[in-house]
Amino acid sequence: MKSVLFVCLGNICRSPMAQTVFEKIIEEKGMVDKFEVDSAGLHGWHEGDKADPRMKKHAEARGYDITHRSRPIRKEDFDKFDYIVGMDEQNIKGLYQLAKIEEHKAKILRMADFLQKISADFVPDPYYGGAEGFEYVIDLLEDACEGFYQEIKSNNI
Repeated sequence: MKSVLFVCLGNICRSPMAQTVFEKIIEEKGMVDKFEVDSAGLHGWHEGDKADPRMKKHAEARGYDITHRSRPIRKEDFDKFDYIVGMDEQNIKGLYQLAKIEEHKAKILRMADFLQKISADFVPDPYYGGAEGFEYVIDLLEDACEGFYQEIKSNNI
């Protein structure tokens, strides 16, 4: 079984959306029993909260149901998960600061590295923007999650 943890800043927009998109991909491929998928935030500001209502609205319009409740990343996540996927440079830096050993650092991946159709260096935080920002993030995550799944499937990572 492979385990994946998606990480963003507060765990109410990008990472729960990535989790939901990836879960839908593995469900469609009949691979749910082969994966454990979760998401977390670098900070616990929103611990216990549901996803941002704007993200939920845009997700639902595309057929996604985000059920995750926000939680902060924990030290034990670095032992538990095979892949820890950050959304932007700030997330990657924060993850490296939390990872105390090389084995943990080797698990940290950048979501945008798995984009197949869209060109972007990172998945931006839509929190302070408008509707188009949420739509763009979902576009990026749909593309990158599919690419990430294909990389895992082909054992390139």
